[in-house]
Amino acid sequence: MSLSELIAGVEEHEKTLTVFNADEDVVAAFRERFTDRNVTVRSESTPSGRPGEFVTLSEDGEVLTATSITDLQRMIEDANVALGLEESPYQPLLDYMDETMFTSWSIDQMVAASREIEDRAWRVGEGSLHAGFQYLSTLRGELPVYERLASKNLDVHAYAAPDEDPPDHEGFTLHIERAEEIEKSWFVVFDGDGVDESKCALLAEEREPRRFYGFWTYDPDTVDWIVDHLDSTYGVLEQ
Repeated sequence: MSLSELIAGVEEHEKTLTVFNADEDVVAAFRERFTDRNVTVRSESTPSGRPGEFVTLSEDGEVLTATSITDLQRMIEDANVALGLEESPYQPLLDYMDETMFTSWSIDQMVAASREIEDRAWRVGEGSLHAGFQYLSTLRGELPVYERLASKNLDVHAYAAPDEDPPDHEGFTLHIERAEEIEKSWFVVFDGDGVDESKCALLAEEREPRRFYGFWTYDPDTVDWIVDHLDSTYGVLEQ
């Protein structure tokens, strides 16, 4: 299985967010918020409007979790929580939003999500961090960030296809690969130094110019699969 096939597998599992007993403006706000996610938002009412305003998240007709509208609104207001990378009182909902596709993310959105994972790796200070930059010219602009990360006790790996001469670099392993999935994929993967609770990853592919489709995850099995795939598929060409 390739990175693209992993993304496609996640994409197949669309989730439904059902908003109960809420005004249409609330429903519209949730639709706007999740417009770039593989989530269908719909509105329903319960008899007599009880037990109040709440939402359910379901997949293939099965309800996965439920929470109040107020809690979901608070979760959305917190950017770090929305990425699912921080401890949160809304963890049950975040657990099920994990590995939900995002669609047509911009460069700025991808950078912001990447920084969250890089920051976790920095704070843990050990383990391995794998990052795909698509091309060497993109990596060049990120050299200060990744040399700083490598100054920790982190095993840092960068992956890129050659579109220019390799940049001078210190402290991390550079994998130069003429592979389509490296050219198409943007990923940042942290193995948590073997601690499941610290593992996280962002994986996306460029399907139209500078627009990315993919998912983030803090599921340890998925993170382990991505790391194993990178380790087994791409050898070290330069260090």
